Amino acid sequence: MNYLHELFGQVSGSLLRNKLRTILTMAGIAWGIASMVIIVAMGDSFKEGQLNSMKQLGVNIVILFGGRTEMQAGGQRAGRRIRLNYSDVENIRRECYLVRKVAAELEGNVRATSPYNSGSFDVSGVESFYPELRTIPIADGRFFSEQDEENAARVVVIGLDVKTQLFGARTDVVGREVAINSMPYQIVGVMANKEQNSSYSGQDEKKIWMPYTTMTRDVPPTKYYVPGYLDEILYQPRSLEQFAEARIQVKKVLARTYGFNPADESAVGIWDTVESQKQMAGIFDAMGIFLGSIAGVTLSLGGIGVMNIMLVTVSERTREIGLRKALGATRLRIMGDFLAEGCVLAFMSGLIGFSFAFGLSSLLKLVKMPDEFPGLPVSATTSLIAFSALTVIAIASSLLPAFRAASLTPVEALRYER
Repeated sequence: MNYLHELFGQVSGSLLRNKLRTILTMAGIAWGIASMVIIVAMGDSFKEGQLNSMKQLGVNIVILFGGRTEMQAGGQRAGRRIRLNYSDVENIRRECYLVRKVAAELEGNVRATSPYNSGSFDVSGVESFYPELRTIPIADGRFFSEQDEENAARVVVIGLDVKTQLFGARTDVVGREVAINSMPYQIVGVMANKEQNSSYSGQDEKKIWMPYTTMTRDVPPTKYYVPGYLDEILYQPRSLEQFAEARIQVKKVLARTYGFNPADESAVGIWDTVESQKQMAGIFDAMGIFLGSIAGVTLSLGGIGVMNIMLVTVSERTREIGLRKALGATRLRIMGDFLAEGCVLAFMSGLIGFSFAFGLSSLLKLVKMPDEFPGLPVSATTSLIAFSALTVIAIASSLLPAFRAASLTPVEALRYER
């Protein structure tokens, strides 16, 4: 205890003798730690923002689109158009055991009219469990049911923009009727507002959703129509670890049905949000490592500043070192004192920098941030990285001055004159 008290007294005395030099030296370490924490936190924030963004579309889903073959297969020419069908959904459900859920989607455009206004809107015909794959938050009412789908009921769920255009600021929308292509439909649900920056067929808030069976009867496709025609098929793998194997299964089923080579990448368009998410995470990780390295260089320069001030301290206290050695202080004790002094200086500086970064992170939590950048989350891993780097820099910057101080002989030290 006495040793620590004496050590902190020595450090304080050394720092207070040269206040400006101390402030500039500590600033280098503090800024290095602060920048490292902030940069790593920014990378974590962007990754979390990307995850939030993908969740607005759906969690771990794959979207399939019809394509055009580029390879010959089974004696058939390349360049054939592949159009998806509801029978593909049934085949995937029956044969692809690595797929948890699969859903059909049919798209179109309709004219909707309310007692107050009218407009042209995109419409999607989907199945009742569709919200289990896509993120369709309901603010009022409900999504249509399996019974609605079985009965091909004329019910719809409308996006918030559709509700605003057709009904203005009115809130009693659920249960009302709208005319869609001159046919009466009942509104059973209104979507909640959501920030969506990724889409494959338009913004959800601008859409009308109805049962797939209803749409095939009332709003059939006008182009390339055959019974069961689909615009997209959505599925979700049973596990993230098997998403690649699930995609192979699905591709083989479709290849067998349409007679194309499973290796033909253009036959069926695939938007794999799992793969996209991993790619984006890799980009942000690489960017974080690069920027973190720059912050590490800044921290290293701060360490050089600590080394310089400690070398100056050794020079200023040479006679003191000689006196202590003459009174019996061992070389190890002298080295330990100066090593501890340098480390205390570095850790004090690092603590200031970390406190600044953590304070900035806490302040941002009080401000509403966009989903794409939810703030600066300082995780336990980030803190561990920062303090590990600080420990290495503190020890490395203090070793040379401590070794030089310990190497002085009492005679040389006592004869030293500045």
